[in-house]
Amino acid sequence: MPNEQTPPWNDSEPLECVMVIPEAPDVKTFSFRPPSGARFSYKAGQFVTLDLPVPGGNVQRTYTISSSPVSSSYITVTVKAQPGSVGTRWMLDHLQPGMRLKIYGPKGFFYLKDQGDGKYLFISAGSGVTPMMSMTTTLYERGEDPDICFIQCARRPADLIFRRRLENMASRVTGLQLHFVVEQSDAYDVWTGYRGILNQVMLGAMCADYLDREVYCCGPEPFMNAVRDILHSLGHDMERYYQESFAAPANDPSALIEFPDHVPSETESAEVSFTATGLSGACAGTDTVLTVARATGLPIPVGCGMGLCGTCKVLKTSGEVHMVHNGGITDDEIEEGYILACCSHPIGRVEIDA
Repeated sequence: MPNEQTPPWNDSEPLECVMVIPEAPDVKTFSFRPPSGARFSYKAGQFVTLDLPVPGGNVQRTYTISSSPVSSSYITVTVKAQPGSVGTRWMLDHLQPGMRLKIYGPKGFFYLKDQGDGKYLFISAGSGVTPMMSMTTTLYERGEDPDICFIQCARRPADLIFRRRLENMASRVTGLQLHFVVEQSDAYDVWTGYRGILNQVMLGAMCADYLDREVYCCGPEPFMNAVRDILHSLGHDMERYYQESFAAPANDPSALIEFPDHVPSETESAEVSFTATGLSGACAGTDTVLTVARATGLPIPVGCGMGLCGTCKVLKTSGEVHMVHNGGITDDEIEEGYILACCSHPIGRVEIDA
């Protein structure tokens, strides 16, 4: 086993694949060790780039390290084949123990900060769970009870990567709280967890003290955009939010802190015109369409008032709004121009068919 006196590994030495572990459909974990016995040094959340000998010429693919740096004798990457993938598909079909690959790194600025006994909220979707697994295992292997709220989202329960390993860790400490969210259940299998798309209501139920936690997020870009919208709307301090897309791991610190988000502001001026009744009202960017409707005397029906029931659904015929809902409207309805008045903030001038 490597120790502090063992020379550190550098990427001039190819790594040998020593183990392949199936994780989920089209998902496998590959374990690598240096033949020289050198030790690995990296931070939980960083990535490596693999040089893959696919037919037609080598390609380079970047993957987050899914193992914990507490163990310096090996690293693992957990890969999921996307439609049309070349490099990952080759790994799943052909990479076997005993084969050696040129691997570069580790690199990346998305990693677990040195915060001592911090409180963490890890949110992931799909293979974006890999850096969260590395971070969670690192905190778990310190030998102390961590304080982690771990939220993993997937299409189906079968797609939840590392589910059993996470449940095994959670069964041995009190501070690792697991929450799984799936869009649909598997046939002939009972699912009693959360179902749907992660929203404000779910987050509040799963992690009541989210405002007190450092948030780390990884997944597809639309997923991370939605998570930031949720946190913005709930008043989370975004200086304590960190993210990285598993499709393009950040190698520039600015990629972790600069987000093109629209955040409603009291200093922004907006206007909502209700074309069917001829009513209109000026407002601030922090007002909702429902607030303006009530101020003009227009009785738009409303139920929950938090974007969950869909009662206040109206048709937007012109302009843009910033809407953070909780499942009360479908993507198809949004595409057709519908919005929920209770949770839609106008951007500039907006026209509503009401």
